[in-house]
Parts: sequence; C-alpha cells; structure tokens
Amino acid sequence: MGKIGFFLFIKPISYLPLFLLYRLSDFFYVIVYYVIRYRKQVVFTNLKNAFPHKTPQEITAIAKSFYSHFCDLIIESIKLFTISEKELQKRCRFTNLELIKEYARAGKSLVIPTGHYNNWEMAGTAVNLQIPHQAIVVYSPLKNKFFDKMLKTSRGKFGTALLSKKALRTGLKTNPAPLRAIIFAADQSPTMARAAYWTTFLNQDTGVMIGSAKYAKQYDYPIVFGSITKVKRGYYEVEFIPLINTPKTFSYGEITEKHTRQLEEIIIKNPQYWLWSHKRWKRKKPLNL
Repeated sequence: MGKIGFFLFIKPISYLPLFLLYRLSDFFYVIVYYVIRYRKQVVFTNLKNAFPHKTPQEITAIAKSFYSHFCDLIIESIKLFTISEKELQKRCRFTNLELIKEYARAGKSLVIPTGHYNNWEMAGTAVNLQIPHQAIVVYSPLKNKFFDKMLKTSRGKFGTALLSKKALRTGLKTNPAPLRAIIFAADQSPTMARAAYWTTFLNQDTGVMIGSAKYAKQYDYPIVFGSITKVKRGYYEVEFIPLINTPKTFSYGEITEKHTRQLEEIIIKNPQYWLWSHKRWKRKKPLNL
C-alpha cells in the first residue's frame, strides 16, 4: 500500500473517533488471530520460551490478550496521524514530571531506555509536550520511504525529533538544544551478535544493543527508564524510573543490565503488552562469548 492507499484509506480512517476505531480493532483481532494467524508461531514460541512453567492454557490466554492489544496499537497508531494535542495529552499522561524537572534545573540531559511495551508510539509522540528537554527518539527507518516520511511527520508533529541510529552521532552534534532526552527502544534485536551485550532476558540468551549505555557514558547523561502503563483502553501513563546518575562510573554491561532487568520486571508482571510478534531472539549467542 503506497500513497494512494494512505490518502484514500488510512488518513480518512484516522479522523474517526477512537470509540469507533476500537470496533474496527475488535474486528481486526478476529481476522489477525483466527484467519490470517499473523506470526502466530513466532508469538507462541516466544511465549513458551519466556514462560516455560506456564500451562498451554495460560500461554494461549496471554497470546489472545496480546493480539487484542496489538490490534488496538495499530488503530491507535493510525489515529496519531490526525490526533489533536489536547486529546493526545489526555490519553498519554506523564506521572512524575518533577523528577525530570529536577534534572532540567541541574542542567542535566538524559538517556531514556524503554521497550516496545504498551503504546510506545503514543508516548514518543506526546513526550516532547510534557518534559522540559528536547525529546530525541532513536528509530529504525522503514524500507518504504513514503511511509517512513509519513511516520516521521506524525511522530514529530508535536516537537519530538527522530534520528536514525546511523544519523544519531551527527544529529546530536548539530542539535542546538541545551537539554536533550535521548530515547532508545532498548529491546530490539541487535544487528550484529558480536557487537551486543549478552545476558539472560525472559529465560533466554539475549543480545542487547548497547546504544543507550554508549551515549550515556560518552556524554555523562543520567539514565532514566520510561515505564508505560495501560490504564484502560486508549489511556496510558508514563512513569520515569531513575536508574543511574553517574554513567561514567559504570561499565556498558552494568548499565545494560539495569535497564534490561527493569523492562523484564514490567513484562513479567503484564506480559500481554509486550511486542511478542517481534523476532527478538533471531540472533544467537556466539559460542566463544
């Protein structure tokens, strides 16, 4: 689907109120789970490996809840193309901003690792409206250049800057903002297994990219985890959890362990809200690491 599909279907749909869009989401859930069976083998394999002590019935229940949330996530992401600032701030609230303001008063920029949990897209779009820092989201560009441009426009319409991993170093040098909050989705599968930090995550050998640790140490930016909670359908809260104030005194591994354990704890508590359809464990740990 290219430009025609976007302007003929996706954007007009985004003008619908969310209470109607959720009816579409309920319909899509039936299609995605029962008919298309989108990445069902990936989802069930990931869940079984992550929770080996859960029964088949428990795994199925989590999977169904995940697919329901996943369809909501798609609908909510479509809505972001035309959502108003007022509605966005109502639906995505940041709960402990005083912590971030304290860092701002001290002249401290931040590194904020988070994960593909709950609606990270909505949080990334809303964050620049609510914190005193310039929010910079590190993202992976889409192969479709048109949709990549549309998503960047949507995500950045309230001031959030988006930089690809390749452009981050140069972008930070040229970005004039005195206070920056660099936001990493720290649960992506690494491009190169040997360049990752290897640990155990959700009961599996897992390579974790060290980008958040690398930039925190390089610039001596305190590290604050962004924890996203689903309050109810269409409403989210983001809590900032301080992890490390002096990253230069920690190793890459120590920093990476901190935010990985934080994300793991959140996922275990409410697993249905993580992106289980992602092929997170496609990289295998090299034998001599």
